[in-house]
Amino acid sequence: MRLENWRNFTRGDLDLQGRVFLVGPNASGKSNLLDVFRFLHDIVSVGGGFQAAVQRQRGGVSRLRSLAARRYPDIAVKVCVSDQAGSVNWNYEIRFTQDNRQRPFIKREAVERNGEQILLRPNDEDNQDPERLTQTYLEQVNVNQPFREVADFFSSVRYLHIVPQLVRDPDRSVGRHGDPYGGDFIEQIARTPSKTREAWLRRIRGALRVAVPQLRELELWRDVRGTPHMRGKYEHWRPQGAWQTEADFSDGTLRLLGLLWAVLDGSGPLLLEEPELSLHSEVIRYVPQMFAHMQRRSGRQVMVSTHSTDVLRDDGIGLDEVLLLLPGSEGTLVRPASRFREIKDLLSGGSSLADAVIPWTKPARAQQLSLFEA
Repeated sequence: MRLENWRNFTRGDLDLQGRVFLVGPNASGKSNLLDVFRFLHDIVSVGGGFQAAVQRQRGGVSRLRSLAARRYPDIAVKVCVSDQAGSVNWNYEIRFTQDNRQRPFIKREAVERNGEQILLRPNDEDNQDPERLTQTYLEQVNVNQPFREVADFFSSVRYLHIVPQLVRDPDRSVGRHGDPYGGDFIEQIARTPSKTREAWLRRIRGALRVAVPQLRELELWRDVRGTPHMRGKYEHWRPQGAWQTEADFSDGTLRLLGLLWAVLDGSGPLLLEEPELSLHSEVIRYVPQMFAHMQRRSGRQVMVSTHSTDVLRDDGIGLDEVLLLLPGSEGTLVRPASRFREIKDLLSGGSSLADAVIPWTKPARAQQLSLFEA
């Protein structure tokens, strides 16, 4: 993937593995990097499109454009997509700015398949009618048939960052559909075909019991109004145990439930932010292995932002799977950990990957926070 002037990144060339761990200081751009994939998804999603993805969901071109942008202020995203065998390679590029009415405006849209150009815009029709450049061909089913495989791939991107308070909210799903923060998470479970849902919940229950040993049952349940809930039966001194709904689940239980569901739901790239939140360190240490198992089974790509040393203590994580985000006055640089001699030397000396990488993300003067006076 290549980026130009996208939020924190004035320029970036990234080689993305099947598993990617994004590591960097606060405000270095980890969420903004994941947002590139959400942006491509939003262009092709039902009810979305280029204008909505830029204006309604991201506040317009001026908010997307890097503050460090200088002479060439266009925003550009170029993505290379390959199948697992590497036999089919697609390149999709979009370059845009805003017109004098502050509407997002396409400067270039291009598609290549195995080096052969399928689309290049602006074309003659665009030059005759510039209003056409307010929409991508990618989002239009009447013209994207030659490269619909690319649109379908972007549509398969899944982002999840469960906020437990939203899941517990009685009015959680009002006005939400496919909410990545969990507003309609239980409704998403309820909409899943019953056989698939029950099979997945059985697998999730088995995994959850590792972290929550007293959990004995997990099911979808509807109250008298027909509102769906997740409820679990917990062991205690009563012989029959006791049922609790999501309103009583801990933050860690809800986040782990969301993480496990996301792993099972879908086949496209999975984007996760800080999966370690609210989870015990002994649980989070095995999350990278869960991702590796998922990839062996389905080949699904997963990208994770993290601050956790526990996530990076897995010996199976390769240096090329870790991308370091290094902020500076000219924007954030993105480099694989394999590019740093100091990290390689520490690993050769017996340090763990976490001990070699995490110090690069620490604020230089973090200790001064202790001097803050209320």
